[in-house]
Amino acid sequence: MAIQILPARLANQIAAGEVVERPASVVKELVENSIDAGATRIDIDIEKGGSKLIRVRDNGSGISKADLQLALSRHATSKIHTLDDLEAIMSLGFRGEALASISSVSRLTITSRPAEQQEAWSAYAEGRDMAVSVKPAAHPVGCTVEVVDLFFNTPARRKFLRTEKTEFGHIDELLRRIALSRFDITINLRHNGTPVRQYRRVPEQGDPVRRLKAVCGQKFVDHALRVELTHHDMTLRGWICTPEGARQQNDMQHCFVNQRMMKDKLINHAIRQGYEQSLAPDQYAAFVLYIDVDPHQVDVNVHPAKHEVRFHQARLVHDFIFQAIFDALQQASSPVLEGVDNETGEVREQASYQTRPSAVASDYQTAVNRFPDYPGQRKEPVRERGQSGEWSGDRAFSSQPAPPSKKATQAYQALMTPYASEQKPHAQTATLSETSAPAVSEAVSTVEAAVADVSDRPARTESGLGKVLAVTHGHYVLIARDDALWLADYQALQTWRQQGALRPALDEGLVAQPLLIPQRMSASPQECEAVEHYQTLLGRFGIHIKVKGQQLMVMTVCQPLRQSNLQAFIPDLLAFLLSLTPDQPHEDHSSSMWSWLAKQLTVASDHVSLAQAVQTVSEIEQYWQGEALQHGYQRVFKRLDLTTAIEALQHD
Repeated sequence: MAIQILPARLANQIAAGEVVERPASVVKELVENSIDAGATRIDIDIEKGGSKLIRVRDNGSGISKADLQLALSRHATSKIHTLDDLEAIMSLGFRGEALASISSVSRLTITSRPAEQQEAWSAYAEGRDMAVSVKPAAHPVGCTVEVVDLFFNTPARRKFLRTEKTEFGHIDELLRRIALSRFDITINLRHNGTPVRQYRRVPEQGDPVRRLKAVCGQKFVDHALRVELTHHDMTLRGWICTPEGARQQNDMQHCFVNQRMMKDKLINHAIRQGYEQSLAPDQYAAFVLYIDVDPHQVDVNVHPAKHEVRFHQARLVHDFIFQAIFDALQQASSPVLEGVDNETGEVREQASYQTRPSAVASDYQTAVNRFPDYPGQRKEPVRERGQSGEWSGDRAFSSQPAPPSKKATQAYQALMTPYASEQKPHAQTATLSETSAPAVSEAVSTVEAAVADVSDRPARTESGLGKVLAVTHGHYVLIARDDALWLADYQALQTWRQQGALRPALDEGLVAQPLLIPQRMSASPQECEAVEHYQTLLGRFGIHIKVKGQQLMVMTVCQPLRQSNLQAFIPDLLAFLLSLTPDQPHEDHSSSMWSWLAKQLTVASDHVSLAQAVQTVSEIEQYWQGEALQHGYQRVFKRLDLTTAIEALQHD
C-alpha cells in the first residue's frame, strides 16, 4: 500500500482519540482555555452527563472575529510562537489541538467578543466536514463554547460512555481540582439546569481555607497542616493532613505544578516516602500541594493528557518534596516545651514544631516555617525564633503546664555563674562566693523546689541520663541526675546519638536504601581504586558505589544519610578512604569509619531549643544501655561543682 498524507479531518479524529476521552476531557480543555484567557468567572452547563451538551462561558479576553475560524484549525494557538516559548510554558494549553479535535467529533459553536470589538461573532463547525461558518451574535465580553451531541458521528466511541451519573461525576471531580488550582476564579457548575457547585473566588487578601473546605471538606481542614518551603527557584506550599486525617482511599490527593494539575509518579513517590513512617499500609495520605518551579526546569510536553511532567533536576525535586513533607510531619508530632532565656532570665515558650536533627545541613532544612494550630492543642500564643535568635510573633500553640517561676530561673542562673565565668572571663557576673549566705540559701531551696516540680512533668526525660532542665548559652544542656547537676555540649550529645544510630554497622551492618536516581560524579584514579578496595567496608554502612572508568555511581546509602547532600558528602568520604591504612584490620577500619561518619552527621547549631535537647537525650537512651551508657556519660558530661554554695550555707 502506498504512503500518503492523511486527510485533515481524519488526522483531527485520530488526535481526538488522545484529547477527547470522555466529556470530562472536553470540559478540561475548555476550562483551561478560559483560564489562559484571563477569566475570573467561569460557568459550566452540563446536560445528560455531557453527552448532550457542554457549555463553558467565561469573561476572559475572548477571540477576535479574524481569529475565530483559525481557532478551529489544527495546531493553531496564540500561546506559543517559537521553540523558546515551548521550553518555558506557563499556559495550560499550548498544542492547538483541543478545539479542532473536539469539533471533529461534535457540533461545536464558539461565540466570542473581545473588549475592543463592538459586536460579538459566532463560529460553527460540525463533525467530519469541518466547514466553519461565521455569523454575528449577541454576547458580552468573553467567550462561550458549546459542544452538542458529543461523539454523534462516532458511534463506537459513544458506546463506551458510562452512565450519565458516572460521566458527570468525572466532570465534578475535574472541576474540584481546577477550583483548587485557582482560588482567584469563580466557578459555577450546573447539571440539567440545576446548580450543583458554586466555588466563589477568594479575594487577594481573603482566606483560602474557605475554598479548601468547600472542595475537600471540614475533616480535611481540621487535620490539615500548612506547609511552605522555598529553595532557590523552587517553592512548595499547601496543606498536608496529619496521620489522624488519613483516608482509606487516595481520593484526596491533589498536586499542582505551576498551577497545572498533576498525577506525576516522581511527585507521588516523594510524598509517599515522606509519609512512610506516619501511616499504616492500608492508609492513604491526604494533601493539597502546589509546586512552583522555573518553567525552564520542567517539561510539560511529555504526556498526551498533560498529567505528568519531566523535571530537569528530578532528584533535587524529589528530595525537596520528601524533606518538606517528612519535616512537617515530624515537627507536628513534637511536644511543646518551655525554655529559659539565659540573657534576661525570663521564662519563654518555644514553638511546638521542632526540626529533627538531620544528617548534613542543607537548604532543605528550612522546611515548614508556618503551620496552623495542631488539632487538639490548647491555643496559646508562642513566639517564633527569627534569624537573630529572638522569639517573636504568634505561630503555634502549647498545651504544656505552666513554666517554672522567674525566681527559680534566677536560681538556675546563680548556680550556673561559675561555669559561665569560666567560659567568658570578661563577663561581669557574680560568683556564688560573692553572694550572701541568705541569698544562696534561698537560691538553693528554690532550685530544689524547681527540680522537684520539673520531675513531675511527663515531657522530661526520667531515666538513664537524667532530667533535662534547660539549655544555657545556646548549646549547653543542663541535666539533673543523682542529686547533682551535669552539663554537656549539645554537639557532643549529637555525635553520641549518631554513634548509637550507626552501631549496627559494627555487627550485622546497616540496611541499604536505594536512591531513586543514582548520583553520578567524577573521581580520580586513586579515589576509584579506594572505592573498589573498601567495598566491603562501605557495604557494612549501607553504601554501595559502582565504579565505571573515572565515574562513580552512588546506588544506595543508609537511612542516616538519606537526607544528606551527597554531592558534598561523597568527596569527604573519598578523602577519608584515602586516609585509611590498607593493611590495618577490618575491625579498625569499621571503628574509624563509625566515628568519622558520626561526626559528619553531627549538625552544628548556634542555638538549641529545649525540645531538641530532650529529643536527643531520649534517643541516646534508646540506642545505649547499661555500661556503655554510663561510660559515655562520664565522657560527655561535666559535673557542676556546688561545693562553694554548700560550704557557704554550712558556715552561715
